[in-house]
Amino acid sequence: MNGTYYISAERMTVGYDGKPLIENISIGVRRGEILTLIGPNGSGKSTILKSMIKQLRLIAGTVVLDGKDMAGLRERDIAKKLAIVMTDRIRGELMTCWDIAATGRYPYTGRLGILSKEDKAIVDEAIETVHAKDFADRPFSAISDGQRQRILLARAIAQQPEIIVLDEPTSFLDVKHKLELLDILKHMVREKQVAVIVSLHELDLAEKISDRVVCVAHNRIDRCDTPENIFRDDYIRSLYGIENGSFHTLFGSVELPAVSGAPQVFVIGGGGSGIPVYRALQRAGVPFAAGVVAESDLDYPVAKALASELLSVPAFSVPSESDARTAADRMRAIGRAICTVPAFGETNAANEKLYEAAKAAGILVSADAFIGRADA
Repeated sequence: MNGTYYISAERMTVGYDGKPLIENISIGVRRGEILTLIGPNGSGKSTILKSMIKQLRLIAGTVVLDGKDMAGLRERDIAKKLAIVMTDRIRGELMTCWDIAATGRYPYTGRLGILSKEDKAIVDEAIETVHAKDFADRPFSAISDGQRQRILLARAIAQQPEIIVLDEPTSFLDVKHKLELLDILKHMVREKQVAVIVSLHELDLAEKISDRVVCVAHNRIDRCDTPENIFRDDYIRSLYGIENGSFHTLFGSVELPAVSGAPQVFVIGGGGSGIPVYRALQRAGVPFAAGVVAESDLDYPVAKALASELLSVPAFSVPSESDARTAADRMRAIGRAICTVPAFGETNAANEKLYEAAKAAGILVSADAFIGRADA
């Protein structure tokens, strides 16, 4: 392994009750870097993390922390370097949120665990960092799962670690606090050169935050690479065994499969304007056709996934008059059309002709009136 890794697993085998689940794992993370584990449920992401932090006994191999075998380090010494935010519920009866966050300072206190003025200031700052000041004095057992997750992150920050290990830290957080958590981690990585190992289910978040990504599947480390090389449609489909639906690199998200059947409406879209309507029609169980969309258009990946018919042209090209005529004939045959484009310009003149043809034929309908009534 590269000696620059701050923590690394070297030929590590992990599992339960002496039975191997994943063998010969060699991964590591440097300071100032985020390493993210992704993969299907039950693939072993949490097992790998728990083994690296000594919550599970290694079956084989070693974990090296700052150049030293962790097996020979005292728990207090490890805690001064490594902080943990796991999904396991902790029991915090009779403890306030502030008390829980303050346990992050115990590796630095004496045997009596008495906090100094400086320790208390560090805890206050950690709570401020995760925006938890408003409920810091409330019982830890009386707050929501999302609030608990923020307090556990505050505890990790209060440890002033050089590496943080997080298992599904965004699971109970709303969108606002997911973004705040990831921003906090990025800040710690950039400003304090903290090393971060995190497992995530949200592929869009993993794609945006990671420096490197470890893919866990089929009882092995399937791949370890940069997000740019990992988050590709075909590979993500293979990694997760996606058969119905698709993954889109552009959006970092999955789409449900298209509704089968003959199109009941033709959608004139472009520039991203068609995406909400495509998804709404799919939710309503309405098969539709879409066009004319260039392969470089924002609409294209979602239209390709959800439309039962798609009239498209190559990337960065303008539909020809022939393309427009073909689309107009198909639109009139379907008998109903929705236009999502707010304004037309030179590059979508063909779609403007489609819009005018739909108006002239009296088949233009509003999306709001159509969606939800498959037999409208």
